Amino acid sequence: MSVEIPVVSARERTPLDSSITPAQINLLVESFYGRVRQHETLGPIFLREMGENWGPHLNKMKHFWASVLLKTGSYKGKPVPAHARIQGVTTENFHEWMDLFEEEVHAIFTPEAAPLLLATAQRIAQSLWLAMFSDPFSTPPAKFGTRAS
Repeated sequence: MSVEIPVVSARERTPLDSSITPAQINLLVESFYGRVRQHETLGPIFLREMGENWGPHLNKMKHFWASVLLKTGSYKGKPVPAHARIQGVTTENFHEWMDLFEEEVHAIFTPEAAPLLLATAQRIAQSLWLAMFSDPFSTPPAKFGTRAS
């Protein structure tokens, strides 16, 4: 299912990288979450939270990533509270998520865009990790995923 992602003029907002397209974002979300569904530990977490109807979540994620990468402003959610309420997530799950995400990013985006996108995803993962696990003395892992570890 492809979602129409509004494109705004470059004068209004500057995308993370000029090579990133709405079609790539749609592909990223569809392929990444397809892999998440099949993942041994991530799949059950997402299934528990969303049930069998992944359509609304995928649509929301397409708008989220379009807002982050293309600066469309089309995402209107609150990811931190949504993630903070999820039970049973571990730091290892963040690493697993990032490993899958990194593979998809490298398969879809240009070599120039991929590192920018992954750095952004790392910052988002750290923010979500802090929302889920932090106390006043917590420090998130410097990098999620195992490739760079």
